[in-house]
Amino acid sequence: MPRENFKIIVVDDESSFLLLLTKILEDEGYTVKGVSDPEVAIEIIDSFSPNLLITDLKMPKIDGIKLMEAVKSRNADVDFIMITAFATVDTAVSAMKSGAFDYITKPLKDPEQLRIVVSKVYGKQALLRENRFLKSETTQGMPPIKIIFAGMEDLLAETREVAATDATVMLYGETGTGKTLIAKTIHHLSGRTGPFVDINCAAIPENLLESEMFGYEKGAFTGAVSRKIGKFELANDGTIFLDEVSEMSPALQAKFLKALQDRTFERLGSLITLTTNARIVAATNRDMKGLVDEKKFREDLFYRLNVFPINIPPLRERKKHIPEIINYIIKIISARHGKEFSPLSGDKIKMLSDYSWPGNIRELENIIERSVIISRGYELNLPELTAMYEKTNEAEDGGGDSCGGDLRSLEKTAIEKALIKAGTRKKAAEALGISLRTLQYKIKEYGIR
Repeated sequence: MPRENFKIIVVDDESSFLLLLTKILEDEGYTVKGVSDPEVAIEIIDSFSPNLLITDLKMPKIDGIKLMEAVKSRNADVDFIMITAFATVDTAVSAMKSGAFDYITKPLKDPEQLRIVVSKVYGKQALLRENRFLKSETTQGMPPIKIIFAGMEDLLAETREVAATDATVMLYGETGTGKTLIAKTIHHLSGRTGPFVDINCAAIPENLLESEMFGYEKGAFTGAVSRKIGKFELANDGTIFLDEVSEMSPALQAKFLKALQDRTFERLGSLITLTTNARIVAATNRDMKGLVDEKKFREDLFYRLNVFPINIPPLRERKKHIPEIINYIIKIISARHGKEFSPLSGDKIKMLSDYSWPGNIRELENIIERSVIISRGYELNLPELTAMYEKTNEAEDGGGDSCGGDLRSLEKTAIEKALIKAGTRKKAAEALGISLRTLQYKIKEYGIR
């Protein structure tokens, strides 16, 4: 968690000491609010949402212990540090028994004493936050972190490092590699208090994407019967994830660049400039540098987005870890459908691990879900995968069309099969686990009729 996201309220009725503590902590990078009245501290708890409250133990109206009890009844996660005079250290120890994290003495002879104690609280809360996330089987529908990053330990280390900053992140990876899950992981490990808000730039029609991002005022255009809050506004204090950002139109790229540079934007039909501190994470399955060279994507926007690039490997490069990913997906999907299956045989595990998975984890999930639905008894049958696996092996052995492991050939074949089987582009896109706009782009790219 960035230090500016760690919020502290300091309460002391002695103004000079209050200013001293506030200045020391602000210099350390924390967000600090100093108040001299404990009743004011209680009033601002909900709006300010502090992580830590540092309070004098002896104050008129409300003492430190009663203040702690009042605040913890509203927000049990707030930590407390008590300020006490040397003569009343025993009272401070009693306060710790009542739930305070630690205490500091007054007058403060060494500012380092304050820095160390607050740093311990900061570290404790960061660790607790990550542990809650790591132990959670589903955080906003997410699998455990060990499954998301199976076979990608270096990438997990990068994700942890960048999550603690406010840097803009660009995720590169083929369709279905889990870019959204990694964007959510960055958000949850960042400690941001706002929401995770996502926009699929390829799934929303071009003429609606701008209003989806920035919102609009009543009467801004025909059909705008009331004000709409945009995703950038909703994501304040949180993270906004722009998937398939390469599909953004040139006109919208210019407006997005302004929002990225200045952290300001206007709703459609409004002259009022709004600000946002939302963290930006973008993703694409395209060659962005190539699009820049072809003048299809703004170079200045590309460099603004590409501050911290993360390359997500395809599933075929994580073969050793496919069994554990498979077992988790089967467990979750089976439970969703109220079914239970015996462990997969060695032959089925080998087939699952050896298949090239051109649609990556999304394709894997779709095939397993269809298999779970049609399977009876305790054995999970994989007829669709068996057929694809055998056809791929024939191609690689020289029978049929030779695709030899070329991903583009495999992807083209998978799309052609889906189109034939589904009958419509919309149903084919759903079967492949991609947006209709992405499918249309792929049809054009591969020259599929």
